[in-house]
Amino acid sequence: MGFEEELFHELATNTWDKRSRMQQEMVKGAKGEPFAVQELYRKGPLTPSQLASSMKTTTGRVSALLSALEKKGQITRESDPDDRRVVHVNLTEAGRERAERQRESMREAICWIFSQMGERRAREFVELTEEFTTYMSLCMPGKPRPTADEVKAAFSGNAQEDA
Repeated sequence: MGFEEELFHELATNTWDKRSRMQQEMVKGAKGEPFAVQELYRKGPLTPSQLASSMKTTTGRVSALLSALEKKGQITRESDPDDRRVVHVNLTEAGRERAERQRESMREAICWIFSQMGERRAREFVELTEEFTTYMSLCMPGKPRPTADEVKAAFSGNAQEDA
């Protein structure tokens, strides 16, 4: 077994089999209110279909989710004045405050983790995570592996975004 197989098994065990409580909460929230609130906070008004696409769920699930958020006073739904069939979902002030609290809570948790790791290791972790994520965006299971030119373009694109 090469180092790649060994590391794959170690990564799989550490990320999928031994999920931390934070990871479990993040996964649970990925299809729920916290995710929807963050999407609206980051992107601004969206249609229910756009939210469903971002959440990789059905419009029916999003509709139920939006009803719950509306009852809590965290979103409003408004018809498009140019096309009454289109509905835009907006965060209310209470929704924006919830998004900001969520972000601050996550920031505090991750900053604590980085403080435990130390600056050098935390910076290395972030750099390696960025590199790993770039490779993951190129390499899909069951698809042909990217060419050297595609890899080079992906990494030069990251360098341009960071500049």
